[in-house]
Amino acid sequence: MKGFFNEFKKFIMRGNVIDLAVGVIIGGAFQSIVNSLVNDIVSPVLSLITKGANFADKFIVLTTEEVSFATVEAAKEAGYATLNYGSFITAIINFLIMAFVIFLLVKAINKAADLGKKKEEEAPAEPTTKVCPYCKSEISIEATRCPHCTSDNI
Repeated sequence: MKGFFNEFKKFIMRGNVIDLAVGVIIGGAFQSIVNSLVNDIVSPVLSLITKGANFADKFIVLTTEEVSFATVEAAKEAGYATLNYGSFITAIINFLIMAFVIFLLVKAINKAADLGKKKEEEAPAEPTTKVCPYCKSEISIEATRCPHCTSDNI
């Protein structure tokens, strides 16, 4: 049993699990910001553009009888099953809006982070070999004699 808990502790303390936990917590906090942005800013602008079109009221009553209801709630109160395709369309639109807003926010955050970083150029690596002036073979830079032509004036 002790080995099981040690294995669990090892699993929990791995960097990926902790990074994931931090990501989930920050994502939950970030969700309220994105929801507010979508619900309080983006959706009213879209409602103004679409002249208040509401897809949530679009549905089909699943029956062989000839019935008509003004709302989904009225049809459900009457005991009929409904196919609420308008709610599905609304959910897709909300998802696309939220995904686009998150894309723009992440793009802006990444751009701001890139501005804060200075691009460091890597220094060229020191050479580890040199060319023998006699036989033109590549030899170690620390060599005092060429292993190919045995020249000692390198």
